[in-house]
Amino acid sequence: MIAQSVQRLFDWKIRGIRWIEIIGVVCVAAMVFSVYVAKAAAARESAEIGSLERQIAENAQRVRLLRAEAARLEQPGRLEALSRGAELAPVKAERQVDEEALPNLKPVHVPPPVVTAPAADAAPSDAVAPEAEVAR
Repeated sequence: MIAQSVQRLFDWKIRGIRWIEIIGVVCVAAMVFSVYVAKAAAARESAEIGSLERQIAENAQRVRLLRAEAARLEQPGRLEALSRGAELAPVKAERQVDEEALPNLKPVHVPPPVVTAPAADAAPSDAVAPEAEVAR
């Protein structure tokens, strides 16, 4: 009985084509489509991996350049020349003391800051502003 029903399924035809052949063609088409989708996804992932690898290489190159620049900027000879240009000098040994002797140190003379005179046309506007506030 079961063999006959299975045989009828295999023999069942739609417009001259067996039903089982239609099912087989649909299954093959589904497998081909799924392989195509998987291959396209793998290609996208491969392109993204390549892009990330290029970014990593560029960043590594930037890191190398920045390290070389930092090494150049931190050269003792260059820093010494800059400090001489800014009139900086090492701290003298007599200026180095313990914590207890800090209050006894002689204060260093610091020149007062230079104040420049305001421009001639700026002075009247400054004088007008306080009078305008008083009038309010």
